Amino acid sequence: MFLRILVSAMLLGAPALAAEPVTPEAPLVVDEARAELGKRLFYDYRLSGDTSLSCSSCHQPDKAFTDGLPLSAAYSGAAHFRNTPTLANTGYRKAWMHDGRLGTNLNDTAREMITETYLMNLDMRIMQERLKQDPVYVEMFKAAGMSEPSNGGARNALMDFMKTIQSQNAPYDTGTMSDAAKRGQVIFEGKGQCAACHSGIRFTDDQPHNTGVPDNPEIWADPERHSAFVTYAKFFGVPNYMNIREDLGAYIQTHRDETRRSFLTPTLRELTYTAPYMHNGIFATLEEVVDFYDAGGGSDPLKDSRLKPLGLVPSEKADLIAFLESLSGDSFDTDTYIWRKDDYGYALIDDWRNVQN
Repeated sequence: MFLRILVSAMLLGAPALAAEPVTPEAPLVVDEARAELGKRLFYDYRLSGDTSLSCSSCHQPDKAFTDGLPLSAAYSGAAHFRNTPTLANTGYRKAWMHDGRLGTNLNDTAREMITETYLMNLDMRIMQERLKQDPVYVEMFKAAGMSEPSNGGARNALMDFMKTIQSQNAPYDTGTMSDAAKRGQVIFEGKGQCAACHSGIRFTDDQPHNTGVPDNPEIWADPERHSAFVTYAKFFGVPNYMNIREDLGAYIQTHRDETRRSFLTPTLRELTYTAPYMHNGIFATLEEVVDFYDAGGGSDPLKDSRLKPLGLVPSEKADLIAFLESLSGDSFDTDTYIWRKDDYGYALIDDWRNVQN
């Protein structure tokens, strides 16, 4: 069945690009069979406890693997208190999650997303049994060099799939930036001081900073979001967590007051797909983000001392936004598994999106 679907996709899918895609970095080394297995797992609702969520529920390919919401959804009876980060180029990161609490590898990140109670809430022993009952998975695990479906194998497969999510053909990389974008790059690297933190080819230093981003009051106004926040804060030993009304960010790792409300610098890749912005989705547009930094960031007393009012004029703001937009390339919304659920709540594979269309 899997081979039939794969061949159909190859025959009926979108035509190949005429030239080799231009990527910001060389592709990571992955096992193709294992990455294909990870792709199927990524779109499978059976990876959540009640089969209501898949990884793709929040990480949607047409939005550069975000969900377009200020604050993401969560497991039944809960809601999340952070914005869904993009998975574009995630295989090159040095730390994951907005607070940077996962700094080992994507395997550990996948495990936390699947098992955390307010996220996908699935016991991995149950996941393993579900995978063993699916003959397609049994064959795909064998094809990927694994004797049978297993928890560790599933996480490694998800890791390999996520490593394939790489930006392609952004104007910045292809040398096709507009004149406005070129002027914006000068502002980005100079007067705007953006490159101080948004550095490197992914435009992030992978370090936490406090820029004074205002809290999103919805986190504490919504009982389900507040409940998820309390669960998280209690687990990480935050003092007085029941009365906290701020997202402490990297503080949960250090428990040092000077790191309160510090968050990892987000990548600027694929920004045109990933609104709203900031760790809590507080800004709906790039214009709002630029205005925020033009004003010198927020009013937090622990704010990074480098943040000062910039004095950008409207034309400079427009050019800066043009540059930011030049960092987005091709959509990731191709060759996507489509799932449907039967009356028993189990996920069933339909077909590839480009075959269905």
